[in-house]
Amino acid sequence: MTMRRLAEGGRRFGLSLNPAQIETFQRYSEQLLEWNQRFNLTAVTDPEQVETRHFLDSLSCLLALTAISAEPLASWLARSLQALDIGTGAGFPGLPLKIVWPNLKLTLLESRRKKVRFLEHIVADLGLTTVTAVHDRAETLAHHPEHREAYDLVLARAVAELPVLLEYGLPFCRRGGMVLAQKGEAATAEAIASERAMAILGGELRRIVPVEIPGLAETRHIMVVEKTAQTPDRYPRRPGMPKKRPL
Repeated sequence: MTMRRLAEGGRRFGLSLNPAQIETFQRYSEQLLEWNQRFNLTAVTDPEQVETRHFLDSLSCLLALTAISAEPLASWLARSLQALDIGTGAGFPGLPLKIVWPNLKLTLLESRRKKVRFLEHIVADLGLTTVTAVHDRAETLAHHPEHREAYDLVLARAVAELPVLLEYGLPFCRRGGMVLAQKGEAATAEAIASERAMAILGGELRRIVPVEIPGLAETRHIMVVEKTAQTPDRYPRRPGMPKKRPL
């Protein structure tokens, strides 16, 4: 495996992956597919599709950051931000971002123990620092003083509809921080359906950024929601309630 798709796609995003990063991504793919035979971590089992649907899709979050500011990508990658990846599964989008953004201080939040075991393994195996895997639910962890309003970036891919996701994510954001939600074609409709949730939770839609992933036919969208006001203490509600009764 040469990670050709990843390298070429990365260049389209403004990333020039060095040999060490390519090697790290290759190791990540190999370990993901090996563990997947035992733990069913992902439905994607073709190595080239791992490059496209997991790695490049994750790295597309960087396009949202450059789209909302005048800062070049290199400037973002030089910053030491605190990031939380909610419902990270096998590490997406957080770990691919960490590989290209060494200064990122990353917390991976996952409620399924078997996936946390993989995360702990892969973080150690890849030699990644300032990465922590946490076994918990967002509704619980968001009320912990160490995590509440502590993050500059909250990342989420394929976690929930936007009103639900915002109740999970905005309590973790500091004011001025952002939730980056990776969505499909229904992004605009989800934004409209989330207006009440944003008003209650202290968020404001800043931009919907369309992104083209090399190798994927469908257009993806990254929804950027800025934290503009403090989230009321009662949110998120107890586990299961945000999804059962969306705001």
